[in-house]
Amino acid sequence: MALTVRAVTVGISCAARLLPAVAAAGVLRVVRGRAAARRHFYRRLVGQAQRLGPATVKVGQLMGTRRDILPAVLCDELGRLHDRVRPMTDRQFRTALTQAYGAQTDQVFARLDSTAVASGSIAGVYRATLPDGRDVAVKLRRPDIRRRMLLDLTLLHRFAVLAGRLPRLRGVPLAELVGFVCSAIQGQLDLAAEQENLLRLRANFADNEYVHVPEPVPEASRPGALVMEFIPELVTGQLASIVPQRRSQLAERTLGAVYQMLFLDGLVHCDLHPGNVYFRGPRVVVLDAGFTVRLPPTVRRQFGEFFLGLALGRGRRCGEVVVESAVEVAPDADVDGFVDRIADLVARNAGMPAREFDLAAFGTELFTLQRDFGLYAASEFVFPLLSLLVIEGTIRELDPDVDFQAVARPMLLRAAAANVHPPAADRRSA
Repeated sequence: MALTVRAVTVGISCAARLLPAVAAAGVLRVVRGRAAARRHFYRRLVGQAQRLGPATVKVGQLMGTRRDILPAVLCDELGRLHDRVRPMTDRQFRTALTQAYGAQTDQVFARLDSTAVASGSIAGVYRATLPDGRDVAVKLRRPDIRRRMLLDLTLLHRFAVLAGRLPRLRGVPLAELVGFVCSAIQGQLDLAAEQENLLRLRANFADNEYVHVPEPVPEASRPGALVMEFIPELVTGQLASIVPQRRSQLAERTLGAVYQMLFLDGLVHCDLHPGNVYFRGPRVVVLDAGFTVRLPPTVRRQFGEFFLGLALGRGRRCGEVVVESAVEVAPDADVDGFVDRIADLVARNAGMPAREFDLAAFGTELFTLQRDFGLYAASEFVFPLLSLLVIEGTIRELDPDVDFQAVARPMLLRAAAANVHPPAADRRSA
Protein backbone atom coordinates (compact mmCIF):
# COMPACT_ATOMS: atom_id res chain seq x y z
CA MET A 1 0.00 0.00 0.00
CA ALA A 2 2.78 2.44 0.96
CA LEU A 3 4.59 1.68 -2.32
CA THR A 4 1.43 2.36 -4.33
CA VAL A 5 0.82 5.67 -2.56
CA ARG A 6 4.43 6.72 -3.12
CA ALA A 7 4.24 5.69 -6.80
CA VAL A 8 1.12 7.80 -7.32
CA THR A 9 2.69 10.77 -5.52
CA VAL A 10 5.87 10.53 -7.56
CA GLY A 11 3.90 10.09 -10.77
CA ILE A 12 1.81 13.21 -10.16
CA SER A 13 4.89 15.23 -9.23
CA CYS A 14 6.83 14.10 -12.30
CA ALA A 15 3.90 14.72 -14.62
CA ALA A 16 3.38 18.23 -13.23
CA ARG A 17 7.01 19.21 -13.73
CA LEU A 18 8.24 17.13 -16.67
CA LEU A 19 5.33 17.42 -19.12
CA PRO A 20 5.87 21.19 -19.40
CA ALA A 21 9.60 20.47 -19.81
CA VAL A 22 8.81 18.13 -22.73
CA ALA A 23 6.70 20.82 -24.36
CA ALA A 24 9.40 23.45 -23.87
CA ALA A 25 12.02 21.07 -25.28
CA GLY A 26 9.86 20.62 -28.37
CA VAL A 27 9.84 24.36 -28.95
CA LEU A 28 13.59 24.61 -28.32
CA ARG A 29 14.26 21.85 -30.83
CA VAL A 30 12.62 23.93 -33.56
CA VAL A 31 14.24 27.21 -32.51
CA ARG A 32 17.73 26.18 -31.34
CA GLY A 33 18.20 22.55 -32.35
CA ARG A 34 18.15 19.07 -30.87
CA ALA A 35 21.17 19.54 -28.55
CA ALA A 36 19.64 22.55 -26.79
CA ALA A 37 16.32 20.73 -26.43
CA ARG A 38 17.95 17.69 -24.86
CA ARG A 39 19.98 19.74 -22.43
CA HIS A 40 16.88 21.67 -21.35
CA PHE A 41 14.92 18.48 -20.70
CA TYR A 42 17.81 16.74 -18.89
CA ARG A 43 18.26 19.78 -16.67
CA ARG A 44 14.59 19.71 -15.69
CA LEU A 45 14.78 15.94 -15.16
CA VAL A 46 17.72 16.31 -12.77
CA GLY A 47 15.95 19.14 -10.97
CA GLN A 48 13.00 16.82 -10.41
CA ALA A 49 15.34 14.13 -9.08
CA GLN A 50 16.61 16.68 -6.54
CA ARG A 51 13.04 17.38 -5.41
CA LEU A 52 12.15 13.71 -4.97
CA GLY A 53 14.61 13.28 -2.13
CA PRO A 54 17.87 11.63 -1.04
CA ALA A 55 17.30 8.20 -2.62
CA THR A 56 16.79 9.71 -6.07
CA VAL A 57 19.72 12.07 -5.60
CA LYS A 58 22.08 9.25 -4.68
CA VAL A 59 20.90 7.08 -7.58
CA GLY A 60 21.36 10.02 -9.93
CA GLN A 61 24.85 10.77 -8.63
CA LEU A 62 26.02 7.21 -9.23
CA MET A 63 24.27 6.76 -12.56
CA GLY A 64 25.82 10.00 -13.78
CA THR A 65 29.21 8.29 -13.71
CA ARG A 66 28.13 5.66 -16.27
CA ARG A 67 29.04 7.46 -19.49
CA ASP A 68 29.23 4.07 -21.20
CA ILE A 69 25.44 3.74 -20.86
CA LEU A 70 23.87 7.20 -20.50
CA PRO A 71 24.20 10.19 -22.85
CA ALA A 72 27.13 12.47 -22.02
CA VAL A 73 24.86 15.53 -21.69
CA LEU A 74 22.66 13.72 -19.15
CA CYS A 75 25.77 12.61 -17.22
CA ASP A 76 26.96 16.23 -17.12
CA GLU A 77 23.66 17.30 -15.57
CA LEU A 78 23.58 14.38 -13.12
CA GLY A 79 27.12 15.32 -12.08
CA ARG A 80 25.69 18.55 -10.67
CA LEU A 81 23.51 16.68 -8.18
CA HIS A 82 24.56 17.25 -4.60
CA ASP A 83 23.30 16.18 -1.20
CA ARG A 84 22.09 19.59 -0.08
CA VAL A 85 21.29 18.26 3.35
CA ARG A 86 21.10 20.33 6.49
CA PRO A 87 22.29 18.78 9.76
CA MET A 88 19.63 17.10 11.82
CA THR A 89 17.57 19.38 13.97
CA ASP A 90 17.93 18.97 17.72
CA ARG A 91 14.66 17.04 17.76
CA GLN A 92 15.78 14.72 14.94
CA PHE A 93 19.12 14.21 16.69
CA ARG A 94 17.43 13.21 19.93
CA THR A 95 15.02 10.91 18.09
CA ALA A 96 17.87 9.21 16.22
CA LEU A 97 19.83 8.84 19.45
CA THR A 98 16.86 7.28 21.23
CA GLN A 99 16.20 4.90 18.33
CA ALA A 100 19.84 3.78 18.43
CA TYR A 101 20.52 3.60 22.18
CA GLY A 102 17.23 3.84 24.03
CA ALA A 103 17.95 4.71 27.64
CA GLN A 104 21.61 3.59 27.41
CA THR A 105 23.10 6.79 25.93
CA ASP A 106 24.55 8.01 29.23
CA GLN A 107 26.04 4.57 29.89
CA VAL A 108 27.74 4.38 26.46
CA PHE A 109 29.06 7.97 26.27
CA ALA A 110 30.59 10.24 28.89
CA ARG A 111 29.98 13.19 26.55
CA LEU A 112 28.21 13.57 23.21
CA ASP A 113 28.15 16.83 21.25
CA SER A 114 24.83 17.63 19.59
CA THR A 115 26.46 19.73 16.86
CA ALA A 116 27.27 17.68 13.78
CA VAL A 117 30.85 17.71 12.46
CA ALA A 118 29.57 16.30 9.13
CA SER A 119 26.14 15.80 7.62
CA GLY A 120 24.81 13.65 4.77
CA SER A 121 21.47 12.44 3.51
CA ILE A 122 21.71 9.15 5.41
CA ALA A 123 23.53 10.07 8.62
CA GLY A 124 25.20 12.80 10.62
CA VAL A 125 28.56 12.52 12.39
CA TYR A 126 29.01 13.74 15.97
CA ARG A 127 32.00 13.90 18.28
CA ALA A 128 31.81 12.07 21.59
CA THR A 129 33.90 10.72 24.46
CA LEU A 130 33.65 7.21 25.85
CA PRO A 131 33.74 6.51 29.62
CA ASP A 132 37.37 5.36 29.26
CA GLY A 133 38.36 8.77 27.84
CA ARG A 134 38.65 7.83 24.15
CA ASP A 135 37.51 10.45 21.65
CA VAL A 136 35.21 8.92 19.05
CA ALA A 137 33.09 9.87 16.07
CA VAL A 138 29.47 8.71 16.13
CA LYS A 139 27.81 8.20 12.75
CA LEU A 140 24.12 8.44 13.60
CA ARG A 141 21.52 7.37 11.05
CA ARG A 142 18.69 9.82 10.44
CA PRO A 143 15.36 8.73 11.96
CA ASP A 144 13.09 6.83 9.56
CA ILE A 145 15.54 7.31 6.64
CA ARG A 146 15.87 3.57 6.05
CA ARG A 147 12.16 2.99 5.44
CA ARG A 148 11.79 6.04 3.19
CA MET A 149 14.85 5.32 1.07
CA LEU A 150 14.08 1.62 0.64
CA LEU A 151 10.59 2.55 -0.56
CA ASP A 152 12.00 4.91 -3.20
CA LEU A 153 14.76 2.50 -4.25
CA THR A 154 12.21 -0.27 -4.82
CA LEU A 155 10.14 2.11 -6.93
CA LEU A 156 13.16 3.23 -8.97
CA HIS A 157 14.24 -0.34 -9.68
CA ARG A 158 10.76 -1.33 -10.87
CA PHE A 159 10.68 1.71 -13.12
CA ALA A 160 14.06 0.73 -14.60
CA VAL A 161 12.80 -2.79 -15.36
CA LEU A 162 9.79 -1.34 -17.19
CA ALA A 163 11.89 1.27 -19.03
CA GLY A 164 14.29 -1.45 -20.20
CA ARG A 165 11.44 -2.99 -22.21
CA LEU A 166 11.06 0.10 -24.38
CA PRO A 167 12.29 -0.45 -27.96
CA ARG A 168 14.97 2.27 -27.75
CA LEU A 169 16.38 0.82 -24.52
CA ARG A 170 16.44 -2.88 -25.44
CA GLY A 171 19.90 -4.28 -24.92
CA VAL A 172 20.87 -1.47 -22.54
CA PRO A 173 21.44 -3.02 -19.07
CA LEU A 174 19.42 -0.32 -17.33
CA ALA A 175 17.89 -2.69 -14.77
CA GLU A 176 21.33 -4.14 -13.97
CA LEU A 177 22.77 -0.66 -13.47
CA VAL A 178 19.91 0.61 -11.29
CA GLY A 179 19.85 -2.67 -9.35
CA PHE A 180 23.56 -2.36 -8.59
CA VAL A 181 23.18 1.28 -7.59
CA CYS A 182 20.22 0.51 -5.33
CA SER A 183 22.18 -2.29 -3.66
CA ALA A 184 25.10 0.09 -3.12
CA ILE A 185 22.83 2.65 -1.47
CA GLN A 186 21.24 -0.01 0.71
CA GLY A 187 24.76 -0.90 1.80
CA GLN A 188 25.25 2.70 2.93
CA LEU A 189 22.11 2.40 5.04
CA ASP A 190 23.53 -0.66 6.80
CA LEU A 191 25.94 0.72 9.40
CA ALA A 192 26.77 -2.79 10.65
CA ALA A 193 27.97 -3.67 7.14
CA GLU A 194 30.02 -0.45 7.04
CA GLN A 195 31.63 -1.44 10.33
CA GLU A 196 32.61 -4.77 8.79
CA ASN A 197 34.02 -2.96 5.75
CA LEU A 198 36.15 -0.75 8.00
CA LEU A 199 37.48 -3.78 9.84
CA ARG A 200 38.37 -5.51 6.58
CA LEU A 201 40.03 -2.43 5.13
CA ARG A 202 42.06 -2.01 8.33
CA ALA A 203 43.16 -5.63 8.10
CA ASN A 204 44.11 -5.22 4.44
CA PHE A 205 46.24 -2.16 5.20
CA ALA A 206 47.64 -3.45 8.48
CA ASP A 207 51.14 -3.73 6.98
CA ASN A 208 50.99 -0.29 5.37
CA GLU A 209 52.03 2.35 7.89
CA TYR A 210 51.07 5.17 5.54
CA VAL A 211 47.38 4.30 5.06
CA HIS A 212 45.04 4.69 8.01
CA VAL A 213 41.43 3.58 8.31
CA PRO A 214 39.62 4.58 11.52
CA GLU A 215 39.11 1.77 14.00
CA PRO A 216 35.47 0.93 14.76
CA VAL A 217 34.32 0.54 18.35
CA PRO A 218 31.84 -2.37 18.10
CA GLU A 219 30.87 -2.38 21.77
CA ALA A 220 29.58 1.20 21.49
CA SER A 221 27.93 0.78 18.07
CA ARG A 222 24.32 -0.13 17.37
CA PRO A 223 22.30 -0.88 14.19
CA GLY A 224 21.51 2.83 13.90
CA ALA A 225 24.88 4.17 15.03
CA LEU A 226 28.48 3.42 14.03
CA VAL A 227 31.14 4.49 16.52
CA MET A 228 34.79 4.77 15.45
CA GLU A 229 37.95 6.51 16.57
CA PHE A 230 37.97 10.29 16.10
CA ILE A 231 40.94 11.45 14.01
CA PRO A 232 41.89 15.10 14.58
CA GLU A 233 43.99 17.47 12.47
CA LEU A 234 42.99 16.13 9.07
CA VAL A 235 44.16 18.15 6.05
CA THR A 236 42.04 18.53 2.94
CA GLY A 237 41.18 21.30 0.51
CA GLN A 238 44.29 23.49 0.82
CA LEU A 239 46.72 20.79 -0.31
CA ALA A 240 49.20 23.42 -1.49
CA SER A 241 50.00 24.07 2.18
CA ILE A 242 51.72 20.66 2.32
CA VAL A 243 55.46 20.85 1.55
CA PRO A 244 56.30 19.72 -2.04
CA GLN A 245 58.26 16.60 -1.07
CA ARG A 246 55.43 15.43 1.19
CA ARG A 247 52.84 16.11 -1.52
CA SER A 248 54.66 13.82 -3.95
CA GLN A 249 54.85 11.07 -1.32
CA LEU A 250 51.18 11.41 -0.46
CA ALA A 251 50.18 11.26 -4.14
CA GLU A 252 52.01 7.95 -4.65
CA ARG A 253 50.74 6.53 -1.35
CA THR A 254 47.14 7.42 -2.18
CA LEU A 255 47.41 5.94 -5.66
CA GLY A 256 49.15 2.86 -4.28
CA ALA A 257 46.33 2.36 -1.78
CA VAL A 258 43.73 2.40 -4.57
CA TYR A 259 45.78 -0.02 -6.67
CA GLN A 260 46.15 -2.35 -3.68
CA MET A 261 42.37 -2.43 -3.29
CA LEU A 262 41.84 -3.05 -7.02
CA PHE A 263 44.58 -5.55 -7.80
CA LEU A 264 45.43 -7.31 -4.54
CA ASP A 265 42.66 -7.13 -1.95
CA GLY A 266 39.52 -7.06 -4.09
CA LEU A 267 37.72 -4.90 -1.50
CA VAL A 268 37.38 -1.47 -3.10
CA HIS A 269 36.25 1.81 -1.55
CA CYS A 270 34.22 3.32 -4.42
CA ASP A 271 33.56 6.76 -2.93
CA LEU A 272 37.00 8.36 -2.67
CA HIS A 273 35.93 12.00 -3.08
CA PRO A 274 37.77 14.74 -1.10
CA GLY A 275 35.30 14.40 1.78
CA ASN A 276 36.44 10.82 2.37
CA VAL A 277 40.21 11.12 1.78
CA TYR A 278 42.33 13.23 4.13
CA PHE A 279 45.99 13.59 5.02
CA ARG A 280 47.62 13.65 8.41
CA GLY A 281 51.38 14.11 8.37
CA PRO A 282 52.83 11.37 6.14
CA ARG A 283 49.66 9.29 6.22
CA VAL A 284 46.61 8.96 3.99
CA VAL A 285 43.37 8.68 5.99
CA VAL A 286 40.38 6.95 4.35
CA LEU A 287 36.93 7.49 5.86
CA ASP A 288 33.34 6.34 5.24
CA ALA A 289 33.33 2.77 3.91
CA GLY A 290 29.61 2.67 3.15
CA PHE A 291 30.01 2.31 -0.64
CA THR A 292 32.49 -0.53 -0.78
CA VAL A 293 32.50 -3.30 -3.37
CA ARG A 294 34.00 -6.77 -3.08
CA LEU A 295 35.35 -7.85 -6.47
CA PRO A 296 34.88 -11.45 -7.63
CA PRO A 297 38.16 -13.17 -8.65
CA THR A 298 37.28 -12.89 -12.35
CA VAL A 299 36.82 -9.13 -12.13
CA ARG A 300 40.08 -8.74 -10.19
CA ARG A 301 41.85 -10.70 -12.92
CA GLN A 302 40.26 -8.50 -15.59
CA PHE A 303 41.41 -5.36 -13.80
CA GLY A 304 44.92 -6.70 -13.54
CA GLU A 305 45.09 -7.70 -17.19
CA PHE A 306 43.61 -4.42 -18.40
CA PHE A 307 46.01 -2.20 -16.45
CA LEU A 308 49.00 -4.40 -17.22
CA GLY A 309 48.03 -4.22 -20.89
CA LEU A 310 47.85 -0.43 -20.63
CA ALA A 311 51.24 -0.21 -18.90
CA LEU A 312 52.89 -2.52 -21.48
CA GLY A 313 51.07 -1.27 -24.55
CA ARG A 314 49.10 -4.49 -25.16
CA GLY A 315 46.11 -2.73 -26.64
CA ARG A 316 44.34 -5.67 -28.24
CA ARG A 317 44.39 -7.61 -24.97
CA CYS A 318 42.90 -4.55 -23.23
CA GLY A 319 40.08 -4.56 -25.77
CA GLU A 320 39.48 -8.27 -25.30
CA VAL A 321 39.30 -7.82 -21.51
CA VAL A 322 36.65 -5.12 -21.90
CA VAL A 323 34.62 -7.44 -24.15
CA GLU A 324 34.94 -10.23 -21.55
CA SER A 325 33.69 -7.87 -18.84
CA ALA A 326 30.58 -6.84 -20.79
CA VAL A 327 27.26 -7.72 -19.23
CA GLU A 328 25.49 -6.99 -22.53
CA VAL A 329 26.74 -7.06 -26.13
CA ALA A 330 24.43 -5.71 -28.83
CA PRO A 331 23.51 -8.38 -31.43
CA ASP A 332 25.01 -6.27 -34.23
CA ALA A 333 28.08 -5.14 -32.24
CA ASP A 334 31.30 -4.94 -34.27
CA VAL A 335 33.49 -6.62 -31.66
CA ASP A 336 36.61 -6.74 -33.86
CA GLY A 337 36.18 -3.06 -34.71
CA PHE A 338 35.81 -2.27 -31.01
CA VAL A 339 38.99 -4.15 -30.11
CA ASP A 340 40.85 -2.26 -32.86
CA ARG A 341 39.67 1.07 -31.46
CA ILE A 342 40.70 0.11 -27.91
CA ALA A 343 44.10 -0.97 -29.24
CA ASP A 344 44.48 2.47 -30.82
CA LEU A 345 43.40 4.16 -27.55
CA VAL A 346 46.00 2.20 -25.58
CA ALA A 347 48.72 2.84 -28.20
CA ARG A 348 48.14 6.59 -27.80
CA ASN A 349 48.36 6.43 -24.00
CA ALA A 350 50.78 3.63 -23.08
CA GLY A 351 54.11 4.99 -21.91
CA MET A 352 52.85 8.59 -22.18
CA PRO A 353 54.78 11.05 -19.97
CA ALA A 354 53.19 11.29 -16.53
CA ARG A 355 52.09 14.92 -16.82
CA GLU A 356 50.44 14.27 -20.21
CA PHE A 357 48.50 11.12 -19.28
CA ASP A 358 44.93 12.11 -18.45
CA LEU A 359 43.14 9.24 -16.75
CA ALA A 360 39.75 11.00 -16.89
CA ALA A 361 40.07 11.60 -20.64
CA PHE A 362 41.21 8.02 -21.14
CA GLY A 363 38.24 6.69 -19.15
CA THR A 364 35.77 8.94 -20.94
CA GLU A 365 36.96 7.76 -24.36
CA LEU A 366 36.85 4.14 -23.18
CA PHE A 367 33.25 4.54 -21.98
CA THR A 368 32.24 6.38 -25.16
CA LEU A 369 33.60 3.56 -27.32
CA GLN A 370 31.64 1.03 -25.28
CA ARG A 371 28.42 2.94 -25.75
CA ASP A 372 29.04 3.55 -29.48
CA PHE A 373 29.76 -0.13 -30.14
CA GLY A 374 26.98 -1.49 -27.90
CA LEU A 375 29.18 -3.23 -25.33
CA TYR A 376 28.02 -2.51 -21.80
CA ALA A 377 30.33 -3.37 -18.91
CA ALA A 378 29.01 -4.92 -15.71
CA SER A 379 28.64 -2.44 -12.86
CA GLU A 380 30.95 -4.48 -10.64
CA PHE A 381 33.70 -3.80 -13.23
CA VAL A 382 32.96 -0.12 -13.83
CA PHE A 383 32.30 1.32 -10.37
CA PRO A 384 35.62 0.25 -8.83
CA LEU A 385 37.36 1.76 -11.87
CA LEU A 386 35.48 4.97 -11.16
CA SER A 387 37.04 5.07 -7.68
CA LEU A 388 40.34 5.68 -9.46
CA LEU A 389 38.81 8.37 -11.65
CA VAL A 390 37.26 10.12 -8.64
CA ILE A 391 40.55 10.26 -6.74
CA GLU A 392 42.60 11.43 -9.77
CA GLY A 393 41.88 15.12 -9.14
CA THR A 394 43.22 14.95 -5.58
CA ILE A 395 46.29 13.00 -6.68
CA ARG A 396 47.03 15.44 -9.51
CA GLU A 397 46.64 18.39 -7.13
CA LEU A 398 49.19 16.81 -4.83
CA ASP A 399 51.62 16.02 -7.65
CA PRO A 400 50.88 16.77 -11.33
CA ASP A 401 53.83 14.58 -12.35
CA VAL A 402 52.74 11.36 -10.65
CA ASP A 403 53.00 8.44 -13.09
CA PHE A 404 49.80 6.40 -12.84
CA GLN A 405 51.17 3.60 -15.01
CA ALA A 406 54.55 3.35 -13.28
CA VAL A 407 52.95 3.18 -9.80
CA ALA A 408 50.67 0.39 -11.03
CA ARG A 409 53.44 -1.90 -12.34
CA PRO A 410 54.91 -3.11 -9.00
CA MET A 411 51.40 -3.69 -7.63
CA LEU A 412 50.50 -5.76 -10.70
CA LEU A 413 53.71 -7.76 -10.34
CA ARG A 414 52.89 -8.39 -6.66
CA ALA A 415 49.44 -9.59 -7.68
CA ALA A 416 50.95 -11.95 -10.26
CA ALA A 417 53.54 -13.25 -7.79
CA ALA A 418 50.84 -13.86 -5.18
CA ASN A 419 48.73 -15.65 -7.84
CA VAL A 420 45.83 -13.32 -7.04
CA HIS A 421 44.51 -13.48 -10.59
CA PRO A 422 43.51 -16.87 -11.98
CA PRO A 423 45.72 -18.03 -14.87
CA ALA A 424 44.39 -17.79 -18.42
CA ALA A 425 43.54 -21.49 -18.57
CA ASP A 426 41.18 -21.08 -15.63
CA ARG A 427 39.28 -18.03 -16.93
CA ARG A 428 36.00 -19.81 -17.56
CA SER A 429 35.94 -21.37 -14.13
CA ALA A 430 37.18 -18.30 -12.23
